[in-house]
Amino acid sequence: LAGNEHGDPIHQLEYRISRLEGVLRLNKMITESGGKIFATNGKKADFDGTVEKCKEAGGSIATPKSPGENDAILYFVKYFNTYAYLGIKQSLIPGRFQLLNGAQLSYSNWYPNEPSGKGEE
Repeated sequence: LAGNEHGDPIHQLEYRISRLEGVLRLNKMITESGGKIFATNGKKADFDGTVEKCKEAGGSIATPKSPGENDAILYFVKYFNTYAYLGIKQSLIPGRFQLLNGAQLSYSNWYPNEPSGKGEE
């Protein structure tokens, strides 16, 4: 696109997005799975703050729906050596979880004898 400032606007946007994604990948701020982009700002926050930041960015808090998506979230957990909030909550039935909108989980990958609510699910 160098030297062609008046080229096809779609190609210009694709090129710019590609460059931005490349920079974010180099800085370990995004990863992808199943056509979804998972991103972090690398900062610690509480659950409500995390949900709000995701909305501000035009997305939603991560909710793994497949092993690949689970691995995408785990990528950040390992890289930043921290935990990650997920878009799920405990249901009215103790030990059962659901999506934030109340829908049932379609995927889970708990450790044995989890979830226990002690942070190592």
